[in-house]
Amino acid sequence: MEGLKKMASEETYNDTISEKVITKKELKKIMFRSYLLQSSFNYERMQAGGWTYSLIPGLKKIHRDKEDLALSLENHLQFMNTNPQLVTFMHGVIIAMEESKESPKSIQAIKTALMGPLGGIGDALFYLTVLPIAAAIGSQLSLEGNILGPIVFLLLFNIPYMAAKIGLINLGYKMGVKAISVLSESTKKLSRSATIVGISVVGALIPKSVQLTTTFVFRLKDTKLDLQTQLFDTIMPNLLPLVFTLFCFIMLKKGRTPIALIIFTVIFGLLGSLIGII
Repeated sequence: MEGLKKMASEETYNDTISEKVITKKELKKIMFRSYLLQSSFNYERMQAGGWTYSLIPGLKKIHRDKEDLALSLENHLQFMNTNPQLVTFMHGVIIAMEESKESPKSIQAIKTALMGPLGGIGDALFYLTVLPIAAAIGSQLSLEGNILGPIVFLLLFNIPYMAAKIGLINLGYKMGVKAISVLSESTKKLSRSATIVGISVVGALIPKSVQLTTTFVFRLKDTKLDLQTQLFDTIMPNLLPLVFTLFCFIMLKKGRTPIALIIFTVIFGLLGSLIGII
């Protein structure tokens, strides 16, 4: 224990000789273990447990000195939080640094520097783009009575997820610390592009996913005006579905819960139908 405390204060490993010992076998093990990144999630260190567990096959191969291995594990058990889909890129970078016997302090600094950019890119790419697209397509198929709806949803989300995990761990390992400058330059552009694509696709699916028309006809003496066909459709087809979707979006931004909006939608539909306006 005293030896470990001494090493921690010196921020260096006993064995500083670097060797190329990591193979595709270790990278593959790390990649598969990364699926458990959030299995021990907590609000003190968040993903630290799952992150460290993922790295163990590589760290054991690199650090044959038990004190070095203990120091490395202790270092990786510090706070960790990033996007689960892109985390293998960070695994690759960090395992390359460990293999080069970089100091624990430097490794922790790089890990901290990568968390934010990867979190931003990953959340925009998967949760604001891939997930909404997959959910919209899958739910539309389900609404049409197609049994493949849930299967299509799972495939559309998980195939890119798995492809990212496999490809990024190898890319991160090859790039090493050079990844920092690349991510710093492209984070905002990638996040913005992914968000725009996701919003565009979801917007295009609104007419199929949201059905809202009015049957109200305005009458004045011998004149009658069908609000749906003669007014709303001439302004813009599917105007009411768009307005209702934007209303729900604004309510969510103001803190209303999805459950509250579902209840409101049911009540609005029932009352509108009874009154005869929808």
